[in-house]
Amino acid sequence: MAAEPDVLRTMIDGDHVWPKVAAKYGVENPVPPWKTSLDGLCDALDNAGCDAPVPDFKARRDEEDALSATVYSDLPYPESQLVSLAHSLLVRGVITEDELRQRISVIRRRLEA
Repeated sequence: MAAEPDVLRTMIDGDHVWPKVAAKYGVENPVPPWKTSLDGLCDALDNAGCDAPVPDFKARRDEEDALSATVYSDLPYPESQLVSLAHSLLVRGVITEDELRQRISVIRRRLEA
């Protein structure tokens, strides 16, 4: 398994896991609002018919399980699933660290506005 990308280390060091964010803002829903988007993305990847080096269902789940049990074992579910998927896509070159940083920055600005 490849080393943890810097962008992911920075992301998870921010202590933005859903239980803490929900408690901070008084949200009682135990499922983060982004979980349905994550599920949709996983479904799309599982059915991808493109030339991009995306993992198939089995590879994605095997990597998710391995990363969630080791590198990201301190993260609760579904954050571990999200970060494991990002890790797999970064390692395969589907998205670059700079692209992910830019997307995170855009989302963070929207949330903090």
